[in-house]
Amino acid sequence: MPAAPALAESPAAFLETTTLKINEIFYSIQGESTFAGQPCVFVRLTACDLRCTYCDTEYAFYEGKKRTLADILAEVRSHGCPLVEVTGGEPLLQKNVHPLMAALADAGYTVLLETSGAHDIAPVDPRVHRIMDLKCPGSGEAARNLPGNLPLLGARDEVKFVIGSLDDYAWAKAQLAGAAWPGKVAAVLFSPVFGKIDLLTLATAILEDRLPVRLQVQMHKLIWDPKARGV
Repeated sequence: MPAAPALAESPAAFLETTTLKINEIFYSIQGESTFAGQPCVFVRLTACDLRCTYCDTEYAFYEGKKRTLADILAEVRSHGCPLVEVTGGEPLLQKNVHPLMAALADAGYTVLLETSGAHDIAPVDPRVHRIMDLKCPGSGEAARNLPGNLPLLGARDEVKFVIGSLDDYAWAKAQLAGAAWPGKVAAVLFSPVFGKIDLLTLATAILEDRLPVRLQVQMHKLIWDPKARGV
């Protein structure tokens, strides 16, 4: 007789045996996106394949340790906060981020994903709010943007342009002109590189050009030391 098929791994066993390399988990104030100002638990994954000129989380390129999904979920739960952001590094580099986000959504959390425009967002659980960073030329990584991501954007999603100069601003403005996706997303965010471009200059340009965007600052860098970790 043929052997009986192996039983599928139980959900609990899967969570106990599946791992991600985690840089840090911390509870803080959400500093960016339309969720700015709200308490949030951040799950920062290790590794990134981009090297943006303004990167403020280089420590996440390599630092971290493997943790099971069950362990990660338990720490998130310990903070008693309904909002969770999965970030990096680049979280989509680790395939097990997908079951983590699904498990968080299953547990009733509002889940945000901070990701670059360099990785396919199609596999992301549809309950997740995808905050996608389209890299401007000043990042040094604009060539890595995937045009195929843009038609996938929807009403839960937000697109962020990190702007370090008026040249970056002009490039970001050009991406909006005539494109269909800006009218489909929850927000288009113009975020100045901290200390690189004057806020008044950027705000004035947005007003003069009547752009339908949201100017954001990195609120956490105004509350704590700009170089502080775990905030």
